[in-house]
Amino acid sequence: MLFGKKQSLVGLDIGSHTIKAVELEPQSNKGYRLVNWGISAPLAEAIVDGEIMDRQLVTDAITNLLESRGMKSRSVVAAVSGRAVIVKKITMNKLSAEDAQQAVYWEAEQHVPYDINDVSLDFEILGPAPNDPKQMQVLLVAAKKDMVMSFSDLIREAGLQPLIVDVDSFAAQNALASNYDFGAEEVVAILNIGAEMTNINITQAGVPYFTKDLQVGGHTFIEGAQRKFNLSQSEAAAAVRGESGAGLDVVPVIEQSCEPLATALERAQAYLRTAGEAGPVTRIMLCGGAAMTPGVPEFLSRRFGVGAEIANPLARIGYDPALFAGQDVMKVAPLLTVGIGLALRRLGEKK
Repeated sequence: MLFGKKQSLVGLDIGSHTIKAVELEPQSNKGYRLVNWGISAPLAEAIVDGEIMDRQLVTDAITNLLESRGMKSRSVVAAVSGRAVIVKKITMNKLSAEDAQQAVYWEAEQHVPYDINDVSLDFEILGPAPNDPKQMQVLLVAAKKDMVMSFSDLIREAGLQPLIVDVDSFAAQNALASNYDFGAEEVVAILNIGAEMTNINITQAGVPYFTKDLQVGGHTFIEGAQRKFNLSQSEAAAAVRGESGAGLDVVPVIEQSCEPLATALERAQAYLRTAGEAGPVTRIMLCGGAAMTPGVPEFLSRRFGVGAEIANPLARIGYDPALFAGQDVMKVAPLLTVGIGLALRRLGEKK
C-alpha cells in the first residue's frame, strides 16, 4: 500500500476565482473522513482559461490557504482544464491493454491537435464498440506537457508534493460516484459551473461518454446583470447571488446566460443518440461555485424535463460539523466537489 492507513491527502482545486483545498483521510471501514477544508480569497484574474497568469499570487494563495487552515498533509492531487486539455473517445481495433499502449499513441496523433511529443497522454479502454464487436472504445486524455509541468512546479513552489494531476471533469465525476448510487441505465450530466468555465461530463454506468469545457460561468451571469441593469460588478454579483435589496429580477438574465450551456447539452445528447452510445440525459447534477445561482437548476430542469439538483459531495463522507463553524454545509459542499474528487484519488488508480 502506497499510503499509510491514516495518511491524508489534499485535493487542490485551483480555479480562476478561488483556490479550494480539501483534506481527506481514509477510514478503516473503507470510507473517508473530511479532516479539513478551505477556500482562498478571490484571485483577481491570476488564472484565465486554466492558464496561470500570476504565478507568485497563486503560489502565495496556496501557501496562505493551507497555513491558515492548519493543513498538515503535504501530498497533493491537483487538476487541469481548459483549452490545453483534450478528452476524446475514439474507436479502434480490439487489442489487449499491453498492445493498445503503442496503438493508442499512433491513434492519438490523428486526434490531438498538438505535436504528440508536447502532450502528456493517458487512456482507458471503455469496452467494446456498440456496433462492432471487433472494435473497442478508448477514452483518450491529452494535456499539454508545459501546462501539466507548470501546475506541478507551482505546487512544489508552494512547498507541496504533487502526486497526481487529474482533469477537473473527472474529479467531479469521482466525487459524485463516491456519494451517489447511480443506476446502470441513468444518463447523468455532471455540470461543474465555476467562475469562468463549466466542465460538462455526461456519464452512464461510470463511463464518461461526452466531456467538454465551456466558457460559461458565474462571471457570465454577473456581466449579463451589469449590462441589463447598469450595475457595478459588486452590485451585479450581489443581485446574481440573490442578495440584492433592489428587488431586481435577474432570473431572465441568468437563463439567457445559461443558453449556451443548454445548447451544448442538447448537441451532446443528439450526438450520443446518433452514435447509438447513450440515450437522453435522465439526471442533471450541478456543482461548483456558480451552480447555486438562483434560477440555474430550475432553468435546466425545465429545459430538459428531468431533475436538476445541487450535488452533495459530502453525502457519504464523515465530518465534524464544527469544521463548518455554523455555515450551511450545503452552501459550501458543492464548491468543494472537485477538491473532494481529487482527494479521493490514490496512486496506482486508473481513472
